[in-house]
Amino acid sequence: MSELAHRRFLKMHGAGNQIVVLDLRGTQTQVTAGEARAIAAYPRAQFDQLMVIHDARTPGTDASLRIYNTDGSEAGACGNGTRCVAYAMLDDPAMARPAESGRLLLETRGGLVGVKRVAERSFTVDMGRPKLAWAEIPLAEPFQDTRRIELQIGPTDDPVLHSPGVVNMGNPHAVFFVDRDPDIYDLARMGPMLENHPIFPDRANISVAQVLGPDRIKLRVWERGAGLTLACGTAACATVVAASRLRMIGRGATVSLPGGDLVIEWRADDHVLMTGPVALEWDGSFPPEIFSAEDAA
Repeated sequence: MSELAHRRFLKMHGAGNQIVVLDLRGTQTQVTAGEARAIAAYPRAQFDQLMVIHDARTPGTDASLRIYNTDGSEAGACGNGTRCVAYAMLDDPAMARPAESGRLLLETRGGLVGVKRVAERSFTVDMGRPKLAWAEIPLAEPFQDTRRIELQIGPTDDPVLHSPGVVNMGNPHAVFFVDRDPDIYDLARMGPMLENHPIFPDRANISVAQVLGPDRIKLRVWERGAGLTLACGTAACATVVAASRLRMIGRGATVSLPGGDLVIEWRADDHVLMTGPVALEWDGSFPPEIFSAEDAA
């Protein structure tokens, strides 16, 4: 039987980004890719990202996180999920620790992430510095200018999408700027092709963005390993950085996604801050039978 059987979880969302939070502090239990897929298939725990809280590994941090996509792959960062983790660690009766305050420092594969409460159900996450060099994103070949790279989909003389900006915000992102409403683009069809394009050796999150004004952007995202989602925090951050580098906006904007708005600021110290809401939908526990599938062994 899986060690996750009967484990309690929180079903949450951050601006529509579907999140499951699982607290494994105090144990040696690790979630396998198969178990993550099994959880994603369980109707009450379907997620875009699974946020697993482990004991801190680095002095000065409050916990370490492992972040899973629906296909069982791991992500380096998830801003919307980090806000949900902050709620769990600060407010949930079963997960909160008495000594914790309104600030946390969490360790992810993408680096250290700071988060602080700004309202009862709103948090600001310090997503760190964007990586902009081609090898850091990473790309499969050198591009000295990553503000726009040579990549397109559709006819050569009339591409549907072309020349994305590329940014790593804990995860690799390609942002296609368009003049029309992002909703008209068939991202469900184009997203998988672009996510798995050979130029992205680690795959990439694919975004279609429309700059609506000097401080507002409309965004849709195909997430690597998860598909179309209602929101993606790292994509919102990457989009503001990419737009700012092209001088389409200043160094901050409200990013409107299908699930809600996120406020992004690229500070002068190069750190990107994201502020947004969290919502608790329900809690539950994993029934043992969901882990009986062959790929969860």
